[in-house]
Amino acid sequence: MKERAEGQAAPPPGTPLKIAILSRGPKLYSTRRLVEEGKSRGHYVRVINPLRCYMNVASHKPEIHYKGQKLEEFDAVIPRIGASVTFYGTAVLRQFEMMGVFPVNESVAISRSRDKLRSLQLLSRKGIGLPVTGFAHSPDDVQDLIKSVGGAPLVIKLLEGTQGIGVVLAETQTAAESVIEAFMDLDANILIQEFIKEGGGTDIRCFVVGDKVVASMQRQAAEGEFRANLHRGGTASLVKVTPEERSAAVRAAQIMGLNVCGVDMLRSNHGAVVIEVNSSPGLEGIERATEKNVAGMIVEFIEKKARRNHTRTRGKG
Repeated sequence: MKERAEGQAAPPPGTPLKIAILSRGPKLYSTRRLVEEGKSRGHYVRVINPLRCYMNVASHKPEIHYKGQKLEEFDAVIPRIGASVTFYGTAVLRQFEMMGVFPVNESVAISRSRDKLRSLQLLSRKGIGLPVTGFAHSPDDVQDLIKSVGGAPLVIKLLEGTQGIGVVLAETQTAAESVIEAFMDLDANILIQEFIKEGGGTDIRCFVVGDKVVASMQRQAAEGEFRANLHRGGTASLVKVTPEERSAAVRAAQIMGLNVCGVDMLRSNHGAVVIEVNSSPGLEGIERATEKNVAGMIVEFIEKKARRNHTRTRGKG
């Protein structure tokens, strides 16, 4: 396939594209669905394990080598980078960006969204509704920190946690102090948030592609559990979101700089509050709950947007 010139418009509809999927799990539902949809539309799709990639960053012409060979040219790359390999995965993605490949989500945006504290600060600055959140370094400040978010019950989160891991509900002041001090003794970075009791163990995920919410589901926590993550035994069902919730989800995605993401919200007494923006949302729960072809929508987005050197950061961030 001939390389398109820099700045050239997106290819005409029906033009075959070469799409790379950065994923360590080719058999995972999300990866398989993206491969299926890409191939069904006539595109060449290859799954690449980012941890098996290596780069010569001193080269005048950026390259990526994979399993002993130089990687071929791609038109677009879909990053499915797990939280545990964010550092190296985004480094590989930056190399793709430096080579002019169109990223569905840019490396800078992924890094930004993976930093829970930074992402909340960015959302707060732009006026997005959030749970009252506190953050401190010294154990001497614990009591005032707890007071600042309205006291117990409250939620304590590890900044590096994912899929509900490292999220604790402290129902009393004593329990909150004990858990926070224990995390601090381990030098773990945490934040604490008000507990939205009226949420009732449910949250809403709005799946954003481009500039619109393409699917939404409500996740219900398992009995005796307050975390609604599907990985924690939660269940998903179709839900209708309000125009305000839809607008908040799109704005949150844009603030993070993400083209494809899952925006998780809670319905509180003072409106919807965003609790997380996920840059690598799973497709299984949302597709089964809504019966929508979300993977196909992602590939369609690539067809409309992919063109050489069409990134905001070009690997500079």
